[in-house]
Amino acid sequence: MTDVRSQYLAAAQTGLDLLARPEVADQWGGPSALEDFSVGGLAAHLANQILSAVQAIDTDYTGRPRRSLYEHFFGAPWLAAGPEAAANVAIRGGGERLAETGPAGVHAAAAAALATLRERLPGVAADAPGGNASWAYATTFDEFLVTRIMELVVHADDLACSVAVDTPEFDQDAFDTAAAVLTRLAAHRHGQANVVRALARAERAPASISGL
Repeated sequence: MTDVRSQYLAAAQTGLDLLARPEVADQWGGPSALEDFSVGGLAAHLANQILSAVQAIDTDYTGRPRRSLYEHFFGAPWLAAGPEAAANVAIRGGGERLAETGPAGVHAAAAAALATLRERLPGVAADAPGGNASWAYATTFDEFLVTRIMELVVHADDLACSVAVDTPEFDQDAFDTAAAVLTRLAAHRHGQANVVRALARAERAPASISGL
């Protein structure tokens, strides 16, 4: 299995390629598959999974408490929250504001960020802290990249469905990382037995095991 940083760079490239699709630009102002999110806002949110990794390199985490990967997820205010929840309203607002730069602007910003990451990631220490600049805590930098991989995989499907194109195939190791996170979140919400049944026993499968 490739390391998390290589997985992240591969996943980010897949997301960037989707952002370049003409169908995304053509439907920029239209509604997306996610409630109250325009296609442009959703595309910008996808791009932000690349932009935020550059911001993480430049953020000073001095004094911020550490959280593990799943302490972060299990405490996230958006987990299992409806679209009207304050955290999700804020997420949509950030995407819609970035979308105002237009499809070319969003893609250019994401492409520049990915180029910066290819150059700078090798210099980030193995034990470096990371996280969204707005978080009051930090994870490790590589754990933060795991959160971005999951977001890229999930929101690429959202965006592809929104503009009626095939969902892109991700690097297998990156997809495995995202799937492991989603499975852990699903078990946290619905219990291990329901996850096993959904994946292996259709006759006993619950209606949903959504991890988010």
